[in-house]
Amino acid sequence: MAEELNPFKIAQHQLEEAAGIMKLDRQALDILKEPKRTLIMNIPVKMSNGKTQTFTAFRVRYNDALGPAKGGIRFHPQESVDTVKALSAWMTWKCSLAEIPFGGGKGGVICDTKKMNDKDLEALSRAYARAVFKDIGPDVDIPAPDVYTTPQIMAWIMDEYANMVGHNEFGVITGKPVEIWGSEGRMDSTALGGMFVMREAAKMLKLNPKKATIAVQGFGNAGKFAYTLSKKVLGSKVVAISDSEGGVYDPTGLDLDKLEEAKQKTGSVQGYKSKTARKITNEELLELKVDILIPAAIENQVKEDNADRINCKLLLELANGPVTPEATNILFERKILDLPDFLVNSGGVIGSYFEWVQNRTGYYWETERFDAELDKKITTSFKETMAMQKAYADKGEKINPRMAAYIIAIDRVAKAMKVRGWY
Repeated sequence: MAEELNPFKIAQHQLEEAAGIMKLDRQALDILKEPKRTLIMNIPVKMSNGKTQTFTAFRVRYNDALGPAKGGIRFHPQESVDTVKALSAWMTWKCSLAEIPFGGGKGGVICDTKKMNDKDLEALSRAYARAVFKDIGPDVDIPAPDVYTTPQIMAWIMDEYANMVGHNEFGVITGKPVEIWGSEGRMDSTALGGMFVMREAAKMLKLNPKKATIAVQGFGNAGKFAYTLSKKVLGSKVVAISDSEGGVYDPTGLDLDKLEEAKQKTGSVQGYKSKTARKITNEELLELKVDILIPAAIENQVKEDNADRINCKLLLELANGPVTPEATNILFERKILDLPDFLVNSGGVIGSYFEWVQNRTGYYWETERFDAELDKKITTSFKETMAMQKAYADKGEKINPRMAAYIIAIDRVAKAMKVRGWY
């Protein structure tokens, strides 16, 4: 089972499946099966208690045929090189599908931020920047926030990079605070992009968003914004939400202020109080009868052993890799519309692209323009994916939306490699 759920094996399996369908040149496939560059580093950091602690860290540049690598940095106690490699592969396809001039990258540090104070976090962030500064840059590899990293951490990394190169280079990293030229609109762009995809999918399914019930797995940035924006943008009702400790279900709808109060007071949304609410596990949340299920937490949540109990009409993969390949096929056979992560959550990297463009030009947009450009770009990606799926169906070959999106993304990267003379 551990081997089956190895994230990089999953990423390679998905690539090979799509390559077989589209009859990709074997030379291109061989290039795309492995990262272009993988850094594994041991980083010593002097902590606030006076002791030096050594952290294992990673930075992977998967493919840069279409442009500089782009991808977040994760600070997580269970981080692994295979997870980072997988995520860098998915970033490659995400950027290609969104048709933005980036390749795929990812980074990570094995650490527990819950056991670190701000001084330790700053020391680690700056040490990571020093370790990778020769391998990042606005024309080379552009990091961003990810799991357990924040705009403040991006600010420290950007500042340390500036110290190393001797000048300001705001475009080296995205997801920065607006005080140092982060972009208005970037913070909620992952979830907002997902809501635009939800809107288009609901039209296709003839599902009224204002009457739709939603369950969200995850109460981090993406999950919170998914809650807020699904109500604000689409008028939907969120009936269940969870964090790492478990979840809460209320058929009458959940109140965000009460959820945040419960999280602050008790450490979990399970502390939410309501006459009609009840505690549930993360596993139970996934199997609730709702119109729309949004996994916005971690990888491999919908698997072969629970896919037949998923009870929604639309599954939006706001997290990275929440549905395994076996589960994808089961959901497709059951006619549940499962929209892949690198389409649904591409609003984050599209938003990072907008921030990078603004940093490079020195001209900054208002939020209204940011949101309108995001809507246009991610809606185009959704329509192209559905059109590709229909094109194969018209030829008598049924493929799921993930494979349709993969075919579009891989084809663009392969064509770029071909004209550059890589094969």
